[in-house]
Amino acid sequence: MRLPSVRAANLLASAVLAAVVALSMAGCKTTGDDTTGSIGASSKPTSEAEWRGSLETLGARYRANPGDAQAAMDYARALRATEQRAQAVAVLQQASIRNPHDMKLLGAYGRALADAGEYAEALDALERAHTPDNPDWQILNAQGAVLDQMGRHTEAQRYYSAALKIAPNNPSVLSNLGLSYLLEKNLKRAELTLRKAAAQPNASPKVRQNLALVVGLQGRFAEAEKIASADLSESEAAANVAYLRQMLAQHDGKGGQPYVPPDAGG
Repeated sequence: MRLPSVRAANLLASAVLAAVVALSMAGCKTTGDDTTGSIGASSKPTSEAEWRGSLETLGARYRANPGDAQAAMDYARALRATEQRAQAVAVLQQASIRNPHDMKLLGAYGRALADAGEYAEALDALERAHTPDNPDWQILNAQGAVLDQMGRHTEAQRYYSAALKIAPNNPSVLSNLGLSYLLEKNLKRAELTLRKAAAQPNASPKVRQNLALVVGLQGRFAEAEKIASADLSESEAAANVAYLRQMLAQHDGKGGQPYVPPDAGG
């Protein structure tokens, strides 16, 4: 049964919050905020197992010189990639105390705090990671994501808009903005924004999967499956849409109580 838009949006609100932060982090990494100085773009770890394999080397480099901001960021990124969020925060906190004016480090620290659910502290660190006279679109994007996590969607959208003035049509910012509209239960505006994000030549599969999610939440399952199949196999796309149908049906039979599956953000 097709659900009204508001109830459908309520269904996946928590999962979409996770998607917002994930997209923010991904958008920032593309320009090197969290990329390592010693591990080249072509050889950096891409899986949790590879990151675990790098932990000992990166940790030893950091411990040899805790004041080295790049070593701290490299080690913290490996810790975050292996789900050791609290330790990553601790590493970056100590490094930021030693390097209070290193904005790149403050940005990494703010993202690690957000990843650990420390949203107020994350906002403080991110605010110090750039200046009003020299704003950084990546930091603005991350600030918007944190505000969305805190339920402050109107404020978040102002940060995304500011980021788009610096980086017009950036797909990760547009996608975060679209998900923010979804969290406000404005599915039509969310879809329009996510379509614009997905149309960008450098849009990631994550962006298209979020578009598929928003389309599916409006009951247009065949269209959602077609969008999803651009990056997934036909069977995977069909399974995702079938799962979405199941969740919507379960929600419809539970008196409006939200049912939030794991990793439904796409």
